[in-house]
Amino acid sequence: MSSPEVSPVTDSAQMSLADLAYERLQDRLVMLDIRPGEPINDSQLAAEIGVGRTPVREALKRLETDHLVVSYPRRGTFATTIDVTELGAISDIREQLMPFAARRAAVHASSAMRDVLRAKADEVRSVEYSHGDRTAMMRTDMSLHRLIYEAAGNPHLEDVLIRYDNLATRIWCLVIDRLPDLAHHVTEHTDLLVAVADGDADRAERLTHEHIASFAREIRGVL
Repeated sequence: MSSPEVSPVTDSAQMSLADLAYERLQDRLVMLDIRPGEPINDSQLAAEIGVGRTPVREALKRLETDHLVVSYPRRGTFATTIDVTELGAISDIREQLMPFAARRAAVHASSAMRDVLRAKADEVRSVEYSHGDRTAMMRTDMSLHRLIYEAAGNPHLEDVLIRYDNLATRIWCLVIDRLPDLAHHVTEHTDLLVAVADGDADRAERLTHEHIASFAREIRGVL
């Protein structure tokens, strides 16, 4: 009896699996669930994510571009190490682009997005963060940044900022247990979200500058 014919996976389906693998691996690398310098086993990761090895390999190519993994001939692929001396260079880029994104979002966000921003600000106000899970707070912080980047309406700017947010977050996660107060980094977003939603570009820009400076200052204080 002949084997049943198997329909080939379409390019769109394969890309969807690659995107899934990319998102899952990116999160694990950024949050240091995959430790810096750790070898990447694509077969094991494929089994854990529930996809084939090809989507994982495609994801790893993108993650290498993001500077989250590095490949060596005949040695394999590894999670990139964290060089804390790069904090200054990363902060320089974020200090230029994040306030610009906040200003642009305040000017260009749609009415629907402004409603989303106000709702998110109310949600952040209503949550008690002081004794919460620090990793969860980090993820919340990242998601709030990404919401503002999306509101800015420039996908190229959004892509660059997410990339450098990821690199900054890896450094933050490295010292997360030594930071005295993480909750305020989340709650201080409420005023920023409202400023963007209200179209107050000057205030949104100023609050973003303050947020980035606070982040860099606290990290340097524990390094």
